[in-house]
Amino acid sequence: MTKFGPAEQVYVENEWYDGPRAGVAAIAGVPHRFKSMYDVDEDNFPDTYLVWPVTQENLDLEVEQWRIFVDWNTNYELGLAHVDTHPGQGGINVRWDELEVALHTQRSNPSFLARTVKAKLTSIHRTPRYASTGPSYALSWEL
Repeated sequence: MTKFGPAEQVYVENEWYDGPRAGVAAIAGVPHRFKSMYDVDEDNFPDTYLVWPVTQENLDLEVEQWRIFVDWNTNYELGLAHVDTHPGQGGINVRWDELEVALHTQRSNPSFLARTVKAKLTSIHRTPRYASTGPSYALSWEL
């Protein structure tokens, strides 16, 4: 039987496709980047992730970018912003673009400390779905 630890905070969601695919979450209380081992071509979305620790500096940058997204999403849900104004499209929010450049290497290149683990999602019943403290779910990890 699989043994998962307690549900832990997800700081940032970078990708969602039928579940969390990439972001930053606590694992045993330490911030880690997580990246799903999914295969879009095979339509296979397992609960297996590659994870590696992030520095406090990278966590701070990720959270700063996340908050830009949360502000945009709040306006979008209120009908005050159009999907074409999403900062992730580039050229819309200068600070977002700077953060994207600063975080690219760390997001794309797993650390030599990377390991493969399984995760289980736990919903946090709250509105809004996205808040400055993170998305409305936590992740439990099988270590």
